Amino acid sequence: MSARDPAPRERSGTTGRRFPRTGTEPVTAQSPLRLRLLLSGIFLPVFLAAAVLFGLWAASSGPGDSPGTGALTGLAVACGVLAVIAAADGLVVRRRMRQERAARPG
Repeated sequence: MSARDPAPRERSGTTGRRFPRTGTEPVTAQSPLRLRLLLSGIFLPVFLAAAVLFGLWAASSGPGDSPGTGALTGLAVACGVLAVIAAADGLVVRRRMRQERAARPG
């Protein structure tokens, strides 16, 4: 098997495009799922609050105010996108943790 051949289906990801190991990483290397879950749990409400606050600030700012409405709206949208990413990562981590628990021998 060459370095660019896809891994067998039992080792592949959702899309079936994961490649075999090529470096010196351990065979049992895992993502720190609990840390990712903690970080997404912390930053989801932070980004949601920031999005709301920037949105309210943009709504109450006048035409000559600094920072302008456009900059505040952009910050609100950016914080909203980051909140969506944190929520999606939290869901992915929970699904992976559930899969790991189900795969462990009882």
